[in-house]
Amino acid sequence: MNDILIISNYYPPEKGAAANRIEQLALKLDQNGYKVSVLSPLPNYPKGELFPEYKGRFSVTEKIQNITLKRLWIYPSNSSNILKRIISTLSFSTTLFFYLLFAKTPKKVIVQSPPLLLSFTSILVLWLKRKKIILNVSDLWPTAAIELGVLKKGSISHRFLIFIERFIYKKATHIFGQSEEIITHIHTVFPEKKCFLYRNYPDHFTPDFLTTQDSAQQPIKLFYAGLLGVAQGVFELIQQLNFENLNIELHVFGDGAEKNEIEHYLAQNPNKKIIFHGMLERTVLHETLKNLDIALVPLKTRIYGSVPSKIFEYSALGFPILYFGGGEGETIVVENNLGWVAPVENFDYLNTTLVEISKLGKIEIQNMKKNIFIHAKNHFNLDIQIKELIEKNAF
Repeated sequence: MNDILIISNYYPPEKGAAANRIEQLALKLDQNGYKVSVLSPLPNYPKGELFPEYKGRFSVTEKIQNITLKRLWIYPSNSSNILKRIISTLSFSTTLFFYLLFAKTPKKVIVQSPPLLLSFTSILVLWLKRKKIILNVSDLWPTAAIELGVLKKGSISHRFLIFIERFIYKKATHIFGQSEEIITHIHTVFPEKKCFLYRNYPDHFTPDFLTTQDSAQQPIKLFYAGLLGVAQGVFELIQQLNFENLNIELHVFGDGAEKNEIEHYLAQNPNKKIIFHGMLERTVLHETLKNLDIALVPLKTRIYGSVPSKIFEYSALGFPILYFGGGEGETIVVENNLGWVAPVENFDYLNTTLVEISKLGKIEIQNMKKNIFIHAKNHFNLDIQIKELIEKNAF
C-alpha cells in the first residue's frame, strides 16, 4: 500500500476552506488506495485559541475516517500584534522541525503552502531525508502580502520571504498549483519544474439546494460565508453596499479578524438589510443556505494567483456567483457562465450589478441554479481530477 503524509497548518475540526480542502484531499487519496496520515497543529483556528478538547495537550494522535492524525503543540494566536503572530508561527514550526527530524515518515509527503515558514521547515528536513516532496501551493506568498499591503516591497522581510519561496520551489520534487497563475509564476523562477494544476473542487453535489421554500414575494437573498479577514474585505464591502429600494438582502456567516467591527457597524445601521449570523457548523450552515439564492464571493483587492475555492464549492450546490475579486477567478465565473462579475474595488459597478439582480424573479434564479449545478457536476469533479493525477504519477 502507498503511504503518504500530508503536512498542513489547518485540518478539521477547524473550519474554513483551507481545512476542508486538505481533508478532501486526504479522504480522496484514502479512497484510491493510499494509507494517509496528516500532520497539523492542535486545532485553534479561527479564534486563535486551542479547542477545549485539546487544551493541556502537547500532542495528540487520533484516527478519523481512516486518516491517522498527528496534532502537535502550537502557541495559538490570531492577534493583530505582529510579534504574537510570529511567535505562534515559530512555535509550530519548531515543534514540526524536531518531529520530522526524528520521527519515521513515509517516502511521499505533501506539504501545504502557505504559510511559507511551515513549508520551508517541512521541506528543509524532508529534503535532507531524501523524501519525495509534493508542494501544494494554494496562494502566492509573498506576492499576495504585497498586494494586500501587509508587507512592503523590497523590505528585509520581503527579501527573506522571497528566499524561502524560491527554496521550497527548488527543493520540491514537483508542485501542485491551484491556479494557472500560480503555475505561470513558478515557471518564471524555475522553468523546468514539473507542475500540475490542482483545483479546489468540492466533494459534494446535491440537488437539495436547487429549490427554496421562499415565496416569490420574498427578497432575493445573497450570502457570504467564510473567513472575515483582511483578504476578503467584508467589513468595507458591507459599508459600500446599497440595498435601498432593492429587492435584496445579504446574509453574512463566518468569523475572523473583522467580526467585531462588522457586528458593531450593523448594530449602528439596522436598516442596511444585512443579517449577521456568526460562525455555524458546516451541516447547520448548509441547511440554512437552502433558503438563500446567490453566493457573494469578494476579495479586497486583485490577488495574483488566488482563485477562491468558494467559486467551485457554491457552484457545486447550484448557487449563482456574484464575484468581486478580479483575476483568474473572474475568468472562471465568466467562461463557465456561473453568474455575475464586478471589477474588484469598483463598488459603483457592484451596486449597479445589484440593481440588475434585484429585477430578477425567483423563477429565473431557480433556472440559473439548475444549469449551474449541472455544469459544475460535469466540469468541477474532484474524483476525476484525483484519478487523472494518479494516472500521471503526481502522488
